[in-house]
Amino acid sequence: MPSSLIYLGIMLAVIIIWFAVFKRPVYEAIFLSFILLLTITGTWGNVWGYVDDALSTSLLYSMVAFVSMSIILTKTKIIDSCIAVILSLIGRLTGGAGYAAVIGSAFMGALSGSGPGNVMATGAITIPAMKRSGFPPELAANIESNASYMGNMIPPSSNIVAALGAFAALYPQVNMTTGQFWIVLWGISLWFVLQRLVMVWGFCKYYKVKPMAKEELPNLKETLKTGWKGLFLPVIILLPFVLDYLFKETFFTARLGEIGAKNLSSSILLFIGGISAIYACLVSNDKSVVKIKNLAKTFGDSIKTIAPAIGVCVFGYMIGALFSDLNVAEEMGQIITSWSFGKLGTVIAICAITCFMGMVIPGSSLVVIFGPMFITVLANVGCDPLLVAAMLPCICGVMCGITPPLGLGMYAGMTLAESDFSKTFKNNLWWVAAQFILEVVVLMGWLPILGL
Repeated sequence: MPSSLIYLGIMLAVIIIWFAVFKRPVYEAIFLSFILLLTITGTWGNVWGYVDDALSTSLLYSMVAFVSMSIILTKTKIIDSCIAVILSLIGRLTGGAGYAAVIGSAFMGALSGSGPGNVMATGAITIPAMKRSGFPPELAANIESNASYMGNMIPPSSNIVAALGAFAALYPQVNMTTGQFWIVLWGISLWFVLQRLVMVWGFCKYYKVKPMAKEELPNLKETLKTGWKGLFLPVIILLPFVLDYLFKETFFTARLGEIGAKNLSSSILLFIGGISAIYACLVSNDKSVVKIKNLAKTFGDSIKTIAPAIGVCVFGYMIGALFSDLNVAEEMGQIITSWSFGKLGTVIAICAITCFMGMVIPGSSLVVIFGPMFITVLANVGCDPLLVAAMLPCICGVMCGITPPLGLGMYAGMTLAESDFSKTFKNNLWWVAAQFILEVVVLMGWLPILGL
């Protein structure tokens, strides 16, 4: 058996046993698998090099910035006004609560980058509204969880920065700015939002769902009056990337030079999270929340949220550096290539592998450890490498959130909807299958993508 499969099998075995059997956090399982792999491969002498590699990447600090931003956005409730506006506009449609859940949860998920956290935040509003409109509890739970986990693939979620890093490492000659990459990600995301909206429409027809009751709809005038400032937040977050995409050559490169424009593009990831957090504090209706003392307490209380997310990324980078020395990803790529499946078969195989591995490995770790290999293998069979890189957060990050046993989004939605596990699981299979099929369609290049 090839050594790469042995090392991968060891890592998967440790994660499954530690996480699924002993019910311990995923970051502990990844760290333990790293320790065990160091021992088995006799590479303890390189351990500080792997730690240095993990802590030296600027992408890690971008993740920290966006995770911190999401905590402030959640605490100040600045997104609530945006969700209320969406509900007031489309809640009156047949099945409107479901459409509002898809659009609102995808929007908030992009800002927060937290799948289960987003389910709990927006689901507290949308799931009861869906149930009262005639949605079965298991369907309401899955609509919310599947919409929320799109936040892992829609900018400016922190989960996507590793994908850009993987592409830049493989194709340093391509002068790809952050703005250009994010436009492609938005182009991809539009298709997955549409797919979920179509599925909601189909289920609404099947279950004869009703519109939301008028008395439950937020008043648009009052919502805009009290929360209009919050509607500027998406502009503050997204505008720098759009400007970077549109005016990179004609404005920024002409004035700053090629290197200066490239560094400006890279720095957007670092400062936009801070600017957005400051704006949220300034326009928060509850000023007591944003006092220095209370903010410090908020971050102190959120350590249990921040540490696991960052820990998974750090330990994932460490395993990625170890696997790089051991040529694990390269050997796996050679094995997949030797199957000679052709373009379609290879795309299906990679999507199946990420679906399986996503059941036990967090999506961010998958992108960090195997992202370059996925890009290389698919590029070798004719896929656009930029498209593949932009799809990594989707095939890794979204699938891990909606596919049990690591499908935390489904469990969070099921808790709020008080739905039966068996019914929720069976209904969720429809969503997983639709996600899988659309992944294959997009990677094959059968759909037009904005930015490509």
